[in-house]
Amino acid sequence: MATMTHTATPYRRPVHPLRFMVWLSMASMVMLFAGFTSAYIVKHADTNVWNNVELPRLFWVSTTFILASSVTLVFAYRAFKQRQLGTYRSMMLATTGLGAAFLAAQYYAWMELVDRGLAVGTEVAADFLYVISGAHFFHVLGGVVALAAVSVLAFTRYRQPEDLLLSALNTDKVPSVELISIFWHFIGLLWLYLFVFFIANT
Repeated sequence: MATMTHTATPYRRPVHPLRFMVWLSMASMVMLFAGFTSAYIVKHADTNVWNNVELPRLFWVSTTFILASSVTLVFAYRAFKQRQLGTYRSMMLATTGLGAAFLAAQYYAWMELVDRGLAVGTEVAADFLYVISGAHFFHVLGGVVALAAVSVLAFTRYRQPEDLLLSALNTDKVPSVELISIFWHFIGLLWLYLFVFFIANT
């Protein structure tokens, strides 16, 4: 008589809706900036309308700021998991400050272009710099607002180190620092890609 065997199927926890939303937003950003850079390459090949524009020197400064902010956010997330409340708070504030510094550097980089006579509408290459870096700017702006909100929570929601542990143990919720970490590291890598792309095609 044949016997039936049953193989237990391992349980897989579904992706949390908030994580899914973050990943979905990143996928849409990939498509958006892929379209921008593709259009840049097509226009760049048209020598009748394209004149190369030297990148603003402040782009180097802003790149340093956003890379440094990813480092401080790594320290913040590590401190969160290790229940080091003081370090968590200070690293979140540092990350928010560096994000704001990136935005300021980008603004002054655009002003540098204007001072060189490259306002919007004067050169196709400059227009692409404005559009692409501007689109990224507004995504970073949203990230800085989220960083500021998480920083406020670090002082209001978490009064003592044990609060961090309770938050980490609650598997029904995703810590806000985890969500902003995923998003922030992504937009940092996105800017690094765009910066290298600009250098390679200038």
